Amino acid sequence: MKAAPKKLIPVIAQDARTNDVLMMAWADAEALRRTKKTGYMHYWSRSRGKYWKKGEESGHVQKLVSLHYDCDKDTILARVIQEGPACHTGKATCWTATPWRAHPAIDELLATFADRKRKPKKGSYTNRLLDDPARLREKLIEEVCELEMAVRSKKKGEIAEEGADVLYHYLLLLFSTGVTFDDVAAVLEKRRR
Repeated sequence: MKAAPKKLIPVIAQDARTNDVLMMAWADAEALRRTKKTGYMHYWSRSRGKYWKKGEESGHVQKLVSLHYDCDKDTILARVIQEGPACHTGKATCWTATPWRAHPAIDELLATFADRKRKPKKGSYTNRLLDDPARLREKLIEEVCELEMAVRSKKKGEIAEEGADVLYHYLLLLFSTGVTFDDVAAVLEKRRR
């Protein structure tokens, strides 16, 4: 076991596709040199006393996208493409307090719903639906029918468009009832087990 490098710096690995925070590990100048040279994340293992390439045993490598120092230059954000789970427990991330992580577009949509409920906006489609639960239910059914027709047409662009409409109305319906997507995800997780 080697002595630990004198200047270790925390590295936060973040998935460049989803923005999920994956893990934290330690690196020094040599680990960063290896990372830049190979294009894959390398760290210093304090428990094993050696350098290691993330995924060298599991195959769950982290392909480097970019490295960014924070304002104090005492922490690094590593934007990576993660192959498989990032956590040694087999979970997608080391932060598993919530059973799921939404795509940033969904997170933004849910934030908009909360904002519209807090501060209704004149002429807002979202507010009109929140004010008329029966119409919201009708719109969801209508959008599901339109998705089904798009699937029959086999046109991927139309399927994606109608899928987005279904997702919007479905999430708004959940929001209007006080059920979160985390609640739904918890049921799915329970069924998975």
